[in-house]
Amino acid sequence: MNPVSNLGAGGYVLFWGLTVLAAGVFGYRLFQLYRYLSLGRREEGYVHPLRRTMAAIGHLIWQQCQFKNLTKRDRAGVGHMLMVWGFLLFITYYFFFIIISSGFGISSFMEHNVVYAGYTWVMDIVAPFIMLGALWGIIRRYVIRPPRLEGHQTPEAMIILVTVLIHPVTHLGKIATQIAANHPPAGLGIPPPPLSAALSQLYSDAASLPLWHSVWFWSHWGFVLFVLIIIGYTRYLHMIAALLNDAISRQQPPRGLPGRIDLENEATFGVTRIDGFTRKQLLDLYACVEPGHCQEACPAYATGKPLNPRSVIKDLKLNLLTNAPLLLAHREPNLPLIAEGQKGSVSEEVIWECTTCGACMEVCPVHIEHVHQIIDMRRNLVQLQARFPQELLNLFENMEQRSNPWGIAPTERAKWASDIDARPFAAAETEFLFYVGCAGAFDARNRRTTLAIAEVLSKAGVSWGILGREELCCGDSLRRLGNEYVFDRMAQQNIKLFTGKGVTKIITQCPHCYTTLKHDYRQYGVQFEVYHHTEFIHRLIQEGRLALNPVTDLGKLVFHDSCYLGRYNQIYQPPRNVIAAATGQKPAEMDRHGRHSFCCGAGGGRMWMEENIGKRINVARIEQALEKAPRTICVCCPYCMIMFEDGLKDKDAMEQVQVLDLAEIVAAALK
Repeated sequence: MNPVSNLGAGGYVLFWGLTVLAAGVFGYRLFQLYRYLSLGRREEGYVHPLRRTMAAIGHLIWQQCQFKNLTKRDRAGVGHMLMVWGFLLFITYYFFFIIISSGFGISSFMEHNVVYAGYTWVMDIVAPFIMLGALWGIIRRYVIRPPRLEGHQTPEAMIILVTVLIHPVTHLGKIATQIAANHPPAGLGIPPPPLSAALSQLYSDAASLPLWHSVWFWSHWGFVLFVLIIIGYTRYLHMIAALLNDAISRQQPPRGLPGRIDLENEATFGVTRIDGFTRKQLLDLYACVEPGHCQEACPAYATGKPLNPRSVIKDLKLNLLTNAPLLLAHREPNLPLIAEGQKGSVSEEVIWECTTCGACMEVCPVHIEHVHQIIDMRRNLVQLQARFPQELLNLFENMEQRSNPWGIAPTERAKWASDIDARPFAAAETEFLFYVGCAGAFDARNRRTTLAIAEVLSKAGVSWGILGREELCCGDSLRRLGNEYVFDRMAQQNIKLFTGKGVTKIITQCPHCYTTLKHDYRQYGVQFEVYHHTEFIHRLIQEGRLALNPVTDLGKLVFHDSCYLGRYNQIYQPPRNVIAAATGQKPAEMDRHGRHSFCCGAGGGRMWMEENIGKRINVARIEQALEKAPRTICVCCPYCMIMFEDGLKDKDAMEQVQVLDLAEIVAAALK
């Protein structure tokens, strides 16, 4: 029972004509999009392509992208998983049982094939779940409408969901009429699939069955070809782009790490137009399906700032699609990359609001790296246009002249150690360099943390030393703010200093120093063994080198995950284990903790900038902490320490709540 052959030669002409036409439109659009993608810069470092491609296919099948966002607050991924699994099964059906069977006129063989009979059973079970997934998507977007989807009830989204819904409906109609006409998909005694068999009872007029079967077949195949045509022009494109993006994405944290640029080539001094991004960054734009998870996670957006990660990617995509044809024709683009109040352009205000906390990247189901695009645009503004917030001028000058954000004389770096026996690092006598960092050396509050770390290390018998006045800033804020030139010089000076002194093992107080020394410096061909003090103290406890007498006067203690310790380096459990060992109880958790932790507002150089729009991010985080009625807030980062104490002052809660670093708690618990 083949609706194609029933029309004679004209049926095959119609079937293959429509199929080839749709495939041609699809192929042409993919080629066009590939040419747009090829405008981007090549990026080195893509290794093990087969292994990574297979891993990406595995992620697609298991829908890993959706599982990580299945929280109690958001179950949207359930519908998506049902649709994807059904789509993958239907692809096999299209190829074997429509193109091969109907297209080549061997449907009579298929009707009595055990494989076909078994597969129609599978599709009979899958079809209702696909429809449920599509209906759930429609309800979520157009009825329930969570905040992240407000304003995104577009005709395009409805077309996509309706086509997903109609596919299984037309398939069931096709099989049902086939069964009603006594041509069931059966083999080796396998009965017809139950749902289609039940629907076949609706077709009692034997004379009209061939017509109904043809209607269902052609409508089904027509919708398939329609989807094939629109894939490259709609968000359906993410089905292909997301798979590719997964295959070439960074497999290990930190995902927000900026790439090193060629300072001899001015063309790489940041991105001034869309073809300045790498091909991976442009592929990010194709992969985005605009679900809004990034918007929901962004601390800047949550506190009323103009930055919305989803809008940034959406504007960059529009910029690419608008300007790419002109660039391919060797003409100047007519839509600027950075401009105020223009669709398809990103405003400077938006670019400078990012804290580089990585929350957007953490929740993105298709591996988009929003932070990279923002830092590259900052690089252009800083290095080629000298356009940046006024308060950064002092920061840049202080860094260049005195290698610290405050501009304090380098001779003051070791002042914190004036009352203790802190030895200078010497490779022959010292195993670990305690890299104190700028905040730990110059900020009065964080000096107490520095002393606590020194006490813990000494108590455990660790061989450690410091650089004293020779220590330089690691350059974290410079790099995240886009001042790659000064960062590059600082990094090379540090590497020369470390290697010259024989430093191989480093303990840091600051997660930003930790990330920079451990990961950013690898781009310069060196690899140090770097520990953050939380994971190092955890190691000392596990090895039995620290005897602790639990501190019991801290009251209810709530823990805050630093972005650069948690999301950037996946260090979540060690500090919690240390707190449990030092206090005798697990810390309380804020609603947003772990990989979903809310930024303190100081990352990405925002420590040195004012917040003039909306609520201050640190105040928002303090409010989240105060909801748990703590007596103590535990942090593991000097920036977090400063931002939390400032937030408590703003809320007039300094008398009720104290902020302590993990090292201070451990030092108090030392026997």
